[in-house]
Amino acid sequence: MSIAPANTHAAAFELAEVELPQYELPVDLPVVPASTYEARVVAALDAATTAGLDALVVYGDREHFANIAYLTGFDPRWEEMLLLLVPGRTPVLLVGNESVAYAAAAAIEVHVLRFAKFSLVGQPDPEQLSLADAFGLAGFSATTTPRVGTVGWKFWDAPGTETWIELPSFIVDELRAAGFELRNANGLFTGHGTGLRLVNDVDQIAAFEFAACHSSESLRRMITGVTPGMTELQASVLYGATLLPFSYHPTLLSGERAAYGVASPSGRMLATGDAMSAGFGHWGSNSARGGFLVASADELPAGAEDYVTALVAPYFAAAVAWYETMRIGVTAGEIHDIVHGVLDDPFYGVYLNPGHHIHLDEWPSSPVAPGSPVEFRSGMALQLDIIPATGTVYGSSNIEDGIVLADAALRSALAERYPDVWTRIQRRRDFMTTLGITLDESVLPMSNIAGWLPPFWRAPHLAMRRA
Repeated sequence: MSIAPANTHAAAFELAEVELPQYELPVDLPVVPASTYEARVVAALDAATTAGLDALVVYGDREHFANIAYLTGFDPRWEEMLLLLVPGRTPVLLVGNESVAYAAAAAIEVHVLRFAKFSLVGQPDPEQLSLADAFGLAGFSATTTPRVGTVGWKFWDAPGTETWIELPSFIVDELRAAGFELRNANGLFTGHGTGLRLVNDVDQIAAFEFAACHSSESLRRMITGVTPGMTELQASVLYGATLLPFSYHPTLLSGERAAYGVASPSGRMLATGDAMSAGFGHWGSNSARGGFLVASADELPAGAEDYVTALVAPYFAAAVAWYETMRIGVTAGEIHDIVHGVLDDPFYGVYLNPGHHIHLDEWPSSPVAPGSPVEFRSGMALQLDIIPATGTVYGSSNIEDGIVLADAALRSALAERYPDVWTRIQRRRDFMTTLGITLDESVLPMSNIAGWLPPFWRAPHLAMRRA
């Protein structure tokens, strides 16, 4: 007997034969020009001035790279780094030993300072440069630039959190000891509806589409090739990925591990009937799917024989509602309500925001919440991210992919400057139409598998569509 609630939305969708289009993977990686990075630095300093700040300290490390990469085209690898921005002065980049040569990759003019204390432990520090001296060389002064905005990776919506600084203590201690007033300035970059990094130009969109092509095809290769008897690690080889940087740790989980969500593949051997969960993303992209390693409902675990009608169909109905509601001008509160209006029973366990911004990092921020007035705008890259966690034999289902919103002018520019990108986008829209998904003209699907939800991974030719 089914333990899932009845869902009136499920009847509109069915499991059927679906032919997923084949795409020739792009080879030429779009490049954001240096002039764009220079303009981003100017815009960041203008925004800081408007916010009452005199200078910016932008922190980066291997995990928290996106803001420095957005401003300079250069990202931290295994060392920390700081980008010091003062109006009217050349930006200063503090890097460790092994990033000094790599800093030549920066797209803008920067003054590179070796700050060996950012180096790996035990490496030489011949200059013995202090942070105080480095800040002075960048033009920081408690007299002339007393109000400093810190940019790391996180801000909080709660009142009173403006002085919560998430940078390493030794940096914060040095700045406060020198008399600077610090304020969390992450909102300048990723603030709900206003962040500089949330609205993308045509070159950045093309670069994200390139990444989405490769990451979605990697996931497709794995799902269409995985078989029982492989280990999770052996199955992960099927991704066959390029070495573009990852937006998060790639995942491939099975059985009881599928509920872990973000764990890395292990040596666990796959078996028929296993719950499956996988996700893969390069910078600017993410594609993820969930299902069972079966060829038909007959191989599902006992008690989950109605998996498709009980969970997958209502889940797909919510995803379709997300796609069909999304457009320029829709509010984040409307997106929240349309999803929870379909998955309105606690059984589905949808706890996290059903959608968020995506950029170089997989989740820069999300305004999707009850009553949110934030309007989605042209140039925004957004992720369909609805995660049911039933905690039952039904496991989960997943159809994560990204889109970009584009007005007529941006669509025209993309079609003219990147015709191959535009052609792929139109093919994806056409495919989604065959599934019964009607997109607003402003919605540009980035993933080659957008709309494709195969619940039975050993029968990937069967996928969900509108009945």
